[in-house]
Amino acid sequence: MPIFEYKCKECGHVTSFLEKHNTRQAHVCEKCGSHDTEKALSTFAAKSGNSSSSSSCPTGTCPLS
Repeated sequence: MPIFEYKCKECGHVTSFLEKHNTRQAHVCEKCGSHDTEKALSTFAAKSGNSSSSSSCPTGTCPLS
């Protein structure tokens, strides 16, 4: 299931929810309790299968590369 972000129209806090794409569930802001939230445009990261590139770690000393 994808993670969707919702922004509170009252306080501006962004909360992430793990849900199905077509869910119509109302969400509550975890900071102020408002029910007035809207789905936020969010970005995602995808790792390609090409491991020969070290551009993600400029020093070349990253422990996860």
